[in-house]
Amino acid sequence: MRQLCALHALNNLFQGDQSYTKGELDDICNNLSPNVWINPHRSVLGLGNYDINVIMTALQKRNCEAIWFDKRKDPSIIDLDSIIGFILNIPSDYKFGVITLPLRRRHWIAVRRIGDSYYNLDSKLRQPELLGNEADMLQFLREQLSDELHQRELFLVLEQQSGENTDQRWIKQSYRKAVV
Repeated sequence: MRQLCALHALNNLFQGDQSYTKGELDDICNNLSPNVWINPHRSVLGLGNYDINVIMTALQKRNCEAIWFDKRKDPSIIDLDSIIGFILNIPSDYKFGVITLPLRRRHWIAVRRIGDSYYNLDSKLRQPELLGNEADMLQFLREQLSDELHQRELFLVLEQQSGENTDQRWIKQSYRKAVV
């Protein structure tokens, strides 16, 4: 069973000419940990299951970066116009055919705006799930992040920038002084 959800999440964010290949992500794994017998950045069998280090390096190759979002904050502080999209790391059941095994693994999904609407671009869905407008998408993120039983992580995907105050460019101007 191939575990390529990180690849799918990246490709769902960028699509077209900007898409990635499994070979690119495998090369990133090898560059992150050269000369190791078992690479810590993907599954032991080399079937995928890439970690956040691979995703962050892949994003850098497209002049983007992932910023971890502190789930103690409300998503309403996010300046949505500064965001390319979101990558969520969520728990996922481990299935073998129709049988669900009592193992938990992690799954990467992408959320992005297309036109005026936001979509959940989870590769496990048959088709993209329309989340709706900004308010609907922010509510979706709140629900995802409030699930304390199943640890979830949110990463904001932005274009890379250098200079002063770039670490807060994703925060709405009205919140910047209050949030440090």
